[in-house]
Amino acid sequence: MGSTESPGIKGVELSRLVSDAAFGDMRSQGVEFVIARGYQSVGRVDPNLVANVASAWNAGMSHVDVYQFPCFSCGNAAGQANTLIGHLTDNAVKYGMVWLDVEGPGTYWGSSTAANAAFIADWIQAMKSNGANIGFYTSASQWEPIVGSYTGGSPFPLWYAHKDGGQNFDDFSPFGGWTRPNLKTYDEGELSGVGVERIWYPS
Repeated sequence: MGSTESPGIKGVELSRLVSDAAFGDMRSQGVEFVIARGYQSVGRVDPNLVANVASAWNAGMSHVDVYQFPCFSCGNAAGQANTLIGHLTDNAVKYGMVWLDVEGPGTYWGSSTAANAAFIADWIQAMKSNGANIGFYTSASQWEPIVGSYTGGSPFPLWYAHKDGGQNFDDFSPFGGWTRPNLKTYDEGELSGVGVERIWYPS
């Protein structure tokens, strides 16, 4: 994928149905964790969520997380959080964390940074009430136009994107109250016949 290998833990983020065989092939190539889409921006649980998580575990992944792409225009952030957690619980899905995807200013979010921040604050509270471990997938170029100076996400882990091919955090600059990241999307492309985004974090 054009990146330089470096020590650390490597994973993938995906938003389509992936077969058991493809997950197994990814695992054989050194992928150790998966973050699967759990909720779509149209305001519904991803129909592939349960199958993808099960297949990832079956392939021998060490960690499997879920991310939620919220529907701001649908309103009711708490309801969306509860819907996702309820679906995971009802289907006995084993997962580690839920990451909130905060990107797409002017497309997926409203024009008021205060309203956007309030939506995220409601989501955080609902997830905490459900006992979920949460984090945020975002970058300075996305976060700041969406929520302005809001720092309510900074107590939680940060997964940021900079597809420079670098398996390191050398490119990171603090924003949104975060002083250090936890994960990085460093590249994208096809792996085992599946379009994925490649993720890295230090071991």
